[in-house]
Amino acid sequence: MNLVFMGPPGAGKGTQAELFHERYEIPHISTGDIFRQAVRDETDVGRRAWEYMQRGDLVPDEIVDEIVRRRLAEPDCARGFILDGYPRTLGQAEALEGLLAQRREDLDAVVLFEIREAVLIRRLTGRRVCPTCGAIYHLDHKRPRVPGRCDIDGSELMQRKDDAPDTVLHRLQVFRQWTTPLVDHYRKRGLFLAVDAERSVEDVHRRIVEFVRSRTGRGVER
Repeated sequence: MNLVFMGPPGAGKGTQAELFHERYEIPHISTGDIFRQAVRDETDVGRRAWEYMQRGDLVPDEIVDEIVRRRLAEPDCARGFILDGYPRTLGQAEALEGLLAQRREDLDAVVLFEIREAVLIRRLTGRRVCPTCGAIYHLDHKRPRVPGRCDIDGSELMQRKDDAPDTVLHRLQVFRQWTTPLVDHYRKRGLFLAVDAERSVEDVHRRIVEFVRSRTGRGVER
């Protein structure tokens, strides 16, 4: 199955994508994670993307499209994928459709994670990350055993620059600006599902599974 999870940063796309990965053994592809790794590795793509990421702006389509094209060509995507954070513009959606047409495939479902801005800001600004192992914590609901230190390797936790309050607000504005046309595009194609991302992880997962089953006609229980 080929799925797209859309939603503002912090809405829970990654959590649900990982659940689908565990359940159906298809890869979770987060363009944000790919770019952050490229920045850490100081690759050419990472350097080109960083100037946009640090402002909370979208990375230009041509850079993102190339990253996704390369990732979908890897063997683990032969049975499907979950795209998290891509496409974010109509241009990217058209590039994805062209790529899938070359593979004689199509999208099965597009899920939008809806969440109130105040809830989202609290989720993001309370997030802390281990710079060594990448483990994620939260000041409200996933605190480390020792304040400010990673449970796994003891490194000092940090707040990512793109989780700072000013950057979060800007990222939300950018997301709303570019996502509305995408929602209309996928709704017209009958691929679209909006879920209440403030509900429990289990409820959201159940709703997405039901929708994917209705779209694919497959028994997706494992």
